[in-house]
Amino acid sequence: MSKKYFIPLIAFMALVALMLFGLKNDPKVIPSPFIGQEAPNFSLPKLYKPEEMVTVKEMKGQVWVLNLWASWCVSCRAEHKVLTRLIEKMQVPTIGLNYKDYGTEDYGEEALTWLAKYGNPYQSVAVDTEGAAGLDWGVVGVPETFVVDKKGIVRYKFTGPVYDEAVDEILVPLITELRKEEG
Repeated sequence: MSKKYFIPLIAFMALVALMLFGLKNDPKVIPSPFIGQEAPNFSLPKLYKPEEMVTVKEMKGQVWVLNLWASWCVSCRAEHKVLTRLIEKMQVPTIGLNYKDYGTEDYGEEALTWLAKYGNPYQSVAVDTEGAAGLDWGVVGVPETFVVDKKGIVRYKFTGPVYDEAVDEILVPLITELRKEEG
């Protein structure tokens, strides 16, 4: 076989292999380098009490969830009822990390209005106006949800809006299992 036919054949086979690989993977599952690693710490002002800080360290010793959201995020609105159901069903402590929600000059006005309208299921709401904490967590967009174990190790990352099947098939079983582990 001539080289002029061999090179396009190799390129075509590589393209088919790449497409098959893509079809077997869930596009919502974006690998995170933080899985199995200690949760990145942050110290951010609380939405309702800006003089107080929210930190990851205060969550150690319990299984907890970090949910990044913003008032401008349409997908966050779509996931909010589902996330609220998870929090209520599992009674899982959850930090809502309000991500890059600039709003007006009034501190957190947009986030406060959004939570007043849709409800606040969070134990604490931290405000990350610059997005630095989100970057530390490897966030590619909002919403994103992380599950952290009792030792402070990130065990799961959910990219995009949490949906009912994910709650029932992934998050509830994971949180249940992590609660059984030694702290």
